Amino acid sequence: MKIAFAASGETLEAALDSRFGRAAKFIVYDTEIDAFAVVDNVQNLNVAQGSGIQAAQTVSQSGAECLVARHCGPKAFRVLSAAGITVYHSAAPTVAAALEALKAGTLEPATSSDVEGHWV
Repeated sequence: MKIAFAASGETLEAALDSRFGRAAKFIVYDTEIDAFAVVDNVQNLNVAQGSGIQAAQTVSQSGAECLVARHCGPKAFRVLSAAGITVYHSAAPTVAAALEALKAGTLEPATSSDVEGHWV
């Protein structure tokens, strides 16, 4: 399974980014081969609007089956859900900690967004 993480850096020790749409990077971890790839999200860092939708499309194109992020807005959540991507909200400090929590089954699938649109 491929799992996307909204991340502030390029390693598993990177912090989970607090904003999904404007996350610096996405780390896409493949559980079958125990390896990850880094997907840049630079195109969304300074856009006026639509960053969540575009980021959701980027995650979908990565082949991820689920997303772990601190927060996810309503438009991004709808795009991810429509693509069949399960969203998990996590307060874990790092990607590695969030990955362990997901593997341990302590993260519950989100049923909706957890912040308003244009959240800062």
